[in-house]
Amino acid sequence: MVQGVEIKDGFIQNINPTTGELITPLVPVSTPEQIAEAITIANRTQQTTWSALPLPKRIELLREGVANLEEVREELIATITMEMGKVTAESTDEVDAAIGLKGKWLDMVQEANEDERLGDGTSESVIVRDPLGVVVVISPWNFPAGEIPLLALPALAAGNTVIVKPSEVTPLTGALLTNAISKALPVGTLQLLQGDGVVGEQLVSSPDVHMVAMTGSSATGKKIMEKCAKNLKRVVLELGGKDPMIVFADADLDKAANEAVLFSLSNAGQVCCAVERIYVEESIKPQFEQKVVDIAKSWKIGNPTEKGVNMGPMVTEMQRQKVREQVANAKESGAKVLYESDAPNKGNYQAITVLSDLKQDMLIQTDETFGPVVALATFDGSEEEAVRLANDTEYGLASYVYTGDLEKAGRVARRIRSGQVGINCYSIIKAQPKCPWIGHKQSGFGSHSGMDGFRSFSGTSFDTCKFSILINICFRFDESILSHFSSLLKQSPNLLFLLPMHPRRLV
Repeated sequence: MVQGVEIKDGFIQNINPTTGELITPLVPVSTPEQIAEAITIANRTQQTTWSALPLPKRIELLREGVANLEEVREELIATITMEMGKVTAESTDEVDAAIGLKGKWLDMVQEANEDERLGDGTSESVIVRDPLGVVVVISPWNFPAGEIPLLALPALAAGNTVIVKPSEVTPLTGALLTNAISKALPVGTLQLLQGDGVVGEQLVSSPDVHMVAMTGSSATGKKIMEKCAKNLKRVVLELGGKDPMIVFADADLDKAANEAVLFSLSNAGQVCCAVERIYVEESIKPQFEQKVVDIAKSWKIGNPTEKGVNMGPMVTEMQRQKVREQVANAKESGAKVLYESDAPNKGNYQAITVLSDLKQDMLIQTDETFGPVVALATFDGSEEEAVRLANDTEYGLASYVYTGDLEKAGRVARRIRSGQVGINCYSIIKAQPKCPWIGHKQSGFGSHSGMDGFRSFSGTSFDTCKFSILINICFRFDESILSHFSSLLKQSPNLLFLLPMHPRRLV
């Protein structure tokens, strides 16, 4: 079981985290026979139909597919909230962002997959993007509508066919989105399979699957890499994080405190690049902690469908229990509780918690939390100490540096080992669209999104044409000369003769 989701009599037991009730209709788990058939269809379609379409035509069809999401927009929003407890406002943002990919974003995907011509006057080479074949997309539950298109659309644009296996925590969301997009594509181009890790393992292990793109835990990512290594299968893995936020004394403290809370608690903290460790310069500790507590107290926990609610339940009881164990360990190890909110008794609700005086060896500082905790510690204010603490983790997904000194921010940012660093901002929101999404250390392998990420779903080959030796003939053309040159060309076909003609003669 992943996240405590039970498979019973061949059906996923999909539980509403707000009410604790079973969601219907039940989603059947794909059988081994269905999985094998889907892989066969995907390979046949890729080789005979989809990859044969020109890149502009594939992009055109993908735009139509993404546009289909508008027809199911309201249903998608409601289903996300029902399946994983995300507040309606956040579910709305997620769906609208997915729909927005049909514009300039797909233009960039097309640009990334176009042929690249290189030449120096003596030869010309053309770098061609070749599809890999069948790509399996294994998507997460925390952004069930957002992550599938980020992985599937570039894979499809490159000429691959795609099989999507949504998280078993959010199977209805995955089905709704995948089926809407697939309606615009040739049959067999984008397929859906449902189930838990057993289904995922059969897909990943198949020699007829050529790439796996997955967003999820580092533990699952390692298992996928191990399976893919047997056939040297391509992988793109976006994995866990323990993302630090550094707050220097010269930072805009109101902005830093607001964003420390916002990006610790958004989606109940269930975000891979959430702020999970906040290091505050010692000299501003009291005032910064007070600002954080005041902001945290303004957050309202409740039914995620109600207006004015900032945070709903956690996705499962298993995930909530993990957070509670980390908070309990921190308290037992000497952490100070600055604030702990009330929370509804029914459902998987976890109290908003603000902790201070955290030490590096506490579980909440070493293990990914993925929950609504604002975790505060201090540092001595030096760049050296800030960098050391930020890097003191096995993860390296994102980091954040807040200071009024941009030169200092740049020095610190370049020394932090993470895939992205936000300077006085949350990087995933403010990053330019062509930036790749990448994790260092145990936070990922390869990249998706951005020009580099878009190209992860294809291989490269090149064609080279050597220019012939150029000989300029500066005399009048006649038939005897042509006969002589024809004879030379038969002996040396790499010779190219440029024959300036009489002004009245047309070459």
